[in-house]
Amino acid sequence: MRVLMPLPDRDFDVTEVAVPWRVLTDAGHQVVFATERAGTQPAADPRLLSGVVFGKLGAEDEPKEFYRQLTGSSEYRDTIAWDAIEPTAFDGLILPGGHAPGMRQYLGSATLRDKVAEFWKLGRPVGAICHGVLVLARTRDPETGRSLLWDRTTTCLPKYMERSAYLLTAWKLGRYYRTYPAYVEDEVRAALAAPERFERGPWGGTKRGSAEDDTHAFVVEDRNYVSARWPGDAYLFARRFLAGLGAS
Repeated sequence: MRVLMPLPDRDFDVTEVAVPWRVLTDAGHQVVFATERAGTQPAADPRLLSGVVFGKLGAEDEPKEFYRQLTGSSEYRDTIAWDAIEPTAFDGLILPGGHAPGMRQYLGSATLRDKVAEFWKLGRPVGAICHGVLVLARTRDPETGRSLLWDRTTTCLPKYMERSAYLLTAWKLGRYYRTYPAYVEDEVRAALAAPERFERGPWGGTKRGSAEDDTHAFVVEDRNYVSARWPGDAYLFARRFLAGLGAS
């Protein structure tokens, strides 16, 4: 099957892109990357590769290795343009996240939102993780005028995680962890029909799920839609999306 993964030119999260790519391609599926202009080779947030502060808070070694493999692949080099996306040509859609400033190109694109709205209407598997949930929250159903997430249950980057990362690093990096003035959780909650449709997940620290252990991972599934909070959920997120792809 063919899965579409739109990206900004720079600053996306290493783990939230590389782990789903690895899981899906290992299962025999094709991931097609889309950037604003065709042929752009996008770049992950470099701080997540080297370490955000004093070599800490970056991606784990395995996702970084997946990213190295990804950057050498033909699908990563041969990106298609957002405005050239034909939604019916894809069996699934993944919307990854990232918090650095370059993400605004992707999170704020009206062109991309139009394509996402078309794909959503097909009822095929959709996955969104961390800031990627904002794309769905900001996309309006052309028939109702409401957010695509209006009647769905979802998670996203929790406010406590976003605030904690900002407070820990602001002395050195300023607003690096604050992509927008509003917290991601607040914007996503405002798009939902009722407060109980948002699931924050269990309180946690920096412990992450892995390829072998989902103890610290959390995802929310609602029909054909799966969402996750942060890179620590990426392996479970990818496997649940893969399962939905197989059932579609």
